[in-house]
Amino acid sequence: MIPSAVIGWDLTAALGLAAALGIPAMAAAELLPIIEAVMVRKVNEQMER
Repeated sequence: MIPSAVIGWDLTAALGLAAALGIPAMAAAELLPIIEAVMVRKVNEQMER
């Protein structure tokens, strides 16, 4: 995160959380980047308002 924008997630931590929740690593590795991109865009849109 930078002062005026979110640039992404700590994907290592997100993968660790997925593993702790029993989500298969391959599924998490496939889906997290897509989810992250949407989240970053939406959070930055909200911060601009």
